[in-house]
Amino acid sequence: MQQPSPEKPDIHSEEFLRSLMRKQLRLSILCAAAFLGVLLGLPLANYFLPELMATRVFGFTLTWFLLGIGFFPAVWVISFYFIRRSIALEEEEVREVTGENLRTPNTKHQINTKPQTPMGGGLVVFLGLGAWSFSGGWNLVFGF
Repeated sequence: MQQPSPEKPDIHSEEFLRSLMRKQLRLSILCAAAFLGVLLGLPLANYFLPELMATRVFGFTLTWFLLGIGFFPAVWVISFYFIRRSIALEEEEVREVTGENLRTPNTKHQINTKPQTPMGGGLVVFLGLGAWSFSGGWNLVFGF
């Protein structure tokens, strides 16, 4: 007698969504822990290593240099990793259920002649930067 093969979960089923959410929760906790490490690392370094953090780097103390130069790129790296890994988890889960690849290669070579941004792309597009407005920052700094 032949046994029925176990069915793959439907992509819209509760089981599929629960599995995906569990994986994304682990990713979220990992990224949150990395962010907390970056956020709390500087005050802890100031407390436990005051001589090192008082050394001068490019005219600034190491504390101010890390805060001004290192903090935001570290947060960008954590965010970039989270977004890429989250998308990869979704694609992995769908591929496991359906056996299909979400990103099918396009064999037709297409060239876009119009630039997508007024500046033509480059670093602005890579970093996902666009038109930012910091007008509210002036109110905070100058008290207007």
